[in-house]
Amino acid sequence: MLIAAVDVGSARARAGLFTTDGRLVARASRGFATLSPESGQAGFDFAEIWQAVADALAEARRMAGASPAQVQALAFDATCSLVVDAPGFAPDVIAWHDHRAVAEAEELGRLAHEVVVRAGGSVSPEMQTPKLMWLARRRPEAWRMLRGVRDLCDHLAFRATGTPARSLCATAAKWPYLPDRGGWAEDLLAALGIAGFPHDDPVLPPGAAIGPLSRQGAAELGLDRECVIAAGLIDAFAGALGAAPDMPALIAGTSNCVMAGGVAAAPALWGPYPGAIMPAEAVSEGGQSATGALLESIRRQYSQSTTHDEIVARIAAGPEPGPGMHVLPDFKGNRAPFADPLMRGVIHGLSLERGVAAMDALYWRAAVGIALGTRQVIGHMRLCPQRIAMAGGQARAPLLRQLYADATGAEIHWQPEDAVLRGTAIAAAAPQAGGLAAARARFARDVEITRPDPQARLRRERDWSVFLRMQEQRAEITKLTAGD
Repeated sequence: MLIAAVDVGSARARAGLFTTDGRLVARASRGFATLSPESGQAGFDFAEIWQAVADALAEARRMAGASPAQVQALAFDATCSLVVDAPGFAPDVIAWHDHRAVAEAEELGRLAHEVVVRAGGSVSPEMQTPKLMWLARRRPEAWRMLRGVRDLCDHLAFRATGTPARSLCATAAKWPYLPDRGGWAEDLLAALGIAGFPHDDPVLPPGAAIGPLSRQGAAELGLDRECVIAAGLIDAFAGALGAAPDMPALIAGTSNCVMAGGVAAAPALWGPYPGAIMPAEAVSEGGQSATGALLESIRRQYSQSTTHDEIVARIAAGPEPGPGMHVLPDFKGNRAPFADPLMRGVIHGLSLERGVAAMDALYWRAAVGIALGTRQVIGHMRLCPQRIAMAGGQARAPLLRQLYADATGAEIHWQPEDAVLRGTAIAAAAPQAGGLAAARARFARDVEITRPDPQARLRRERDWSVFLRMQEQRAEITKLTAGD
């Protein structure tokens, strides 16, 4: 018997196959395109995502030499992108990082409501409520014809089973849903004029069984109908579930998210969200937008053909590049501590050089800025961790794990076998393992520990002082140019 997990990120669908005791036996991925129908908008085509999922699963099975009958459990995690099932609405997935609903988010943030409080008091346009407002107001013909509107992880499960259900993880974290106060905030939905969207699907905790594959789902995914689908999670929450337990988790991928329990509601923090990962536990999130995306953007801006791994290897092999350069990494807004989607980044010390050395310098100094931003998020959450579990694409590089250890002063605990896919596999295994906690214990793996380097800590402290001063200067310039 094998457990399947599918992770749908911002550009790729990844599939992993695990044994029942948590050993990863195969992993494969397939890409899909980001579509930009208008300036400032971003979306995906669900059919393309679904094909990427099917192809990745087929490749993982081929690598493992596994028959369809051997895969008996499956769960999905995904970015908190919004699937709009309505005739003529295309692209039919609004990307999580789409900021078309900035005005609606600002309007929502002015209301006195618990949903707003748990969104940090200043609602991000990346959440689903402002996107629903935008859809109802700007695309009324699609709103009237809605067959369904779901978080991406939920729509993947719906496509697989034909059974409508919502994950408590996505619903509590991104929708106007308060699990400890009766569920849907119908008063808020009515006040905003969006109560009419279909939302009577059952809301299930992560790891709860939704049901077996439908005939269509089995045929499209190349699996047997006996395969049981479990409720999944948002990708960052899946990473927190699959990372080392009993400590804050840093999910460092396209964006950075710090996930922790025991954090009270506060400005610019998301949560606490009861039951969003483990039963009877609440989790809060402090985030940074477009961190890994910033590193990818830097890589693409230079003509030299090189991969992230090659860039990181060159940087690790020599002295730190770009010592006179400093970067504020908020190139697509700031989630915490400023909760400003319109905030932009700053680069100090940029030259006209365009060679490999210049690219490495900007890449590294942007990575330093991102790590310092993570330190600021952790402080804003009032955490003083001695240990941080790290997951996501950035975590694969020892150089970057060392950077986060040096920037935060905490040990970095990294589980090498893909914590995001592992967290989703834990959810898939839960119905047969006796629950999420039992599955998590069964899937636990040894971690690699990176400890702060005293000399590098001194360099990062100097960087930290510059980082804070640059933020002050940016605020001064913003005030001077207000109204331009």
